[in-house]
Parts: sequence; C-alpha cells; structure tokens
Amino acid sequence: MNVLWQQPWWVLVFFVIGVAGIATAIVSLFFALGRRPPKMVATEVPPVTSANFLECLAGTVNAPLQKGGRATLLNNGDEFYPAMLDAIRSAEQSINFMVYIWEPGEASDQMFDALLERARAGVEVRMLLDGLGGRQAPDDRVEELRSAGGKVRYFRLLRIGKLMRFHKRNHRRAIVIDGRVGFTGGAAVADKWLGNAEDPDHWRESMVRVSGCLATNLQSAFAEVWTATQGEILAGPAFFPVEHEPDGEGEEISHHVHVISSPSAEAHPLRPVFWLSFRAARERLYITSPYFVPDKHLRAVIEERARAGVDVRILLPNEKNDVGPVRWASHSYYEELLKEGVRIWEYQPTMMHAKQMVVDGAWSVVGSANMDVRSKELNLENVLGILDRRFGKQLESTFLADLERATEIRLDEWRQRGIGHRVLERVAVLFAEQM
Repeated sequence: MNVLWQQPWWVLVFFVIGVAGIATAIVSLFFALGRRPPKMVATEVPPVTSANFLECLAGTVNAPLQKGGRATLLNNGDEFYPAMLDAIRSAEQSINFMVYIWEPGEASDQMFDALLERARAGVEVRMLLDGLGGRQAPDDRVEELRSAGGKVRYFRLLRIGKLMRFHKRNHRRAIVIDGRVGFTGGAAVADKWLGNAEDPDHWRESMVRVSGCLATNLQSAFAEVWTATQGEILAGPAFFPVEHEPDGEGEEISHHVHVISSPSAEAHPLRPVFWLSFRAARERLYITSPYFVPDKHLRAVIEERARAGVDVRILLPNEKNDVGPVRWASHSYYEELLKEGVRIWEYQPTMMHAKQMVVDGAWSVVGSANMDVRSKELNLENVLGILDRRFGKQLESTFLADLERATEIRLDEWRQRGIGHRVLERVAVLFAEQM
C-alpha cells in the first residue's frame, strides 16, 4: 500500500477510477440498491372480477381502463404466422411491425415478401427492430424493403455514447395493421417459431390477435418507441382510427388495460401488474413463463396465495431452454416455492416460450414480458390485461393441455438433486439482477 501512495498523482487518479468502475459493475450485477420498495402490501385487493380490482390496477400503473375490442388466442406458428400474413396482405394504409428477434430463413422471407408487396402497393410500412435481437435480419431484404418505400430502423445499436444503455433493450411486440388489427405475445420472426411445437426445433408459443381499441393500444406501444428512435410522430386515421370498430374475429372483450413499461421510468409498472394479479387470485393462478426469475415480492405473494389454498401452478421450460443460466437461476427458487404448496411443471417436447397468466379463469395477462427482473426493470415491454371469462377459458384450456406434455417437479425428488446442480443454481442466481 505504501508503494501505491508513492506513485504520481495521475496514477492514483486512474487507480481510484478503476476501483470505482469495478465497484459500480459489482453493484449493478448483484444488488438492487433501492430500485424496489422494502415490501409490497395493499390496503385492499378485491377479486379480479370486481370493478374495484380493475380501477385499482389501472390507477396504480397509470393506464386507461377500456371496454370493447376483440381478442383471439393463437397457438404456435401454424396458427399465428398465417393470421399475421393474412392481416399484412390485407393492409390498405399502414403496417407497423415491432418485434425483438429477426433471423434469416423461411419465416423471414415470408414476412419480407408480404411487407414488400404492400409497400410497393403504396402502403406505409414501418419496421422497428431491436439493435441486439434484430441484428441478424438479412441486410439485403432490409434494403429491398427500404427501396420499396418502407422505413426500417433499429433501436439502440451498439454505438459510442450509448454503451451504458446498450443492455436496456426494446423487447416489445406490437404488430399493427391500419390501426385496426394487431398482434402481441412472445413470438418474433425466426424459423423456430414455425410449425406446431412438434419437435425441439419448433418452439411452443402463443400470440394474441386483437382488433378495435385493443389494436389502438398496441399502436401506442409502437408509436412511442418509433418517435424516440426515428423522431417521427405518427398521427392521423391511418394509424389511430377515430372509430374503434373491431373486425368481428375473436371473442368480444369485456374490459382491458394496456400497460407499457420502459427502464427510464422508476415506477416499473409491470411489478404491480403481476403482484396485484397474483394477490387477487381466489381459486386458481396459472402462470406460463420461459424465463422465471421472480424477485422477492413476487415470490412472497405467490407463496402466500398457495398457503391460502389457491391452486397455484407454474409451467416452465426444461433443459431445452435457450438461455441456460436463467433456468439455473429459476431452479434456485423451486424448493422455496414447492414447500409452500406451489406446483411446478417443466414442458418437455421443446422450448416453452409462451408468456401468459390467467387468474380465476377470468383475468388474463398476455404480451411480451417475462417473469424476470430484466422484463420488469431493464427492457421496454408491453402487456395486455384482459378481463373476460371466454378469453380466460381459452388460456386455461391451453395451459391444462400443455401440462399434459410436461413433467411435474416433486419436492421430495427435487431435494435429491446433486451438489453440482446446486452449485450452478447458486452461481446463476448471483446474476438475477440482469436476468
């Protein structure tokens, strides 16, 4: 140490800067440091079917409560890709397309062909890709779309001046045609989303087709990021129709709330959406998530509901998960949850990538968000909260069908896992703040 103090002043300055940088990195990786309240409680949590629940949730996250519109659950690429392509091919004024991942292949070619045909027909086409997730989008097809009049932009490419924000990604899914029909959920554009989850190369996934005012809300999720990235404000009936008449497909929705989140906001609205939804469960709480790293507040409310007699079931991926460390971090919570009566399944045939929950068969949450810290605090996300028993029944039926292809994790068997497994869990959960 004496040798250090004998160095020139500028050496000491660089030494202090280096130590500060390392300390900042450690704090960012391993600690929340005041990003969350010490505990979460509610003065009252009415059941999800009550008007008070909807008013509470909408008011807490500052999102309007709306009525009307239609929604259809689409399972796997065999259902949602044809529906998306049909909607794109029928576009008359505008197509806004925002997803996280875009990879070359058959799905990419189908989408580009449909977008190009509409752009050449005079439809305004805008595509917004994430600078990380969309980096594999084929350059030749992107330039072809631009030459046809389409606008393609990337959110937060790796650039000098943006390095400190590069880890905060645009993970939203909002595909909107003429401001009247939209799609959201977990899928993007890649061949792994083709098919019917029939083998490990084709993922299990869900999307939701919406129309009417639900589509208008999805448009806002696109427009906000487009304006921030491109500087262009979208206005007019081509994007926001004055009349919000649904197109007749799907179930008519009773009420819904559309929630968008951004890492620039300290409120982190997805946390209260999840927490209130869990806490309001009276009979059943079914959760499907590909990346399950819940913070202590969400774990506590899930466990409390299970102790209260609610049938809490969670469906997660097995070893076919595409992000291994996240699965190991999830495993670190299994024993804690299982001891409290939570039931956990792992989907077996392929990667389970659906992101959805349904509470008491009536309240559903679908969209882009995972059940992890990254989605709640580091990514731009969007979800739809839908109060409708018919739509909720669709989700419940799908969930129960997926359980038939999953293996339940039993507490006594789980406790027999090896020491190597436990070590990987402990290491992975250290990085939960970045997952």
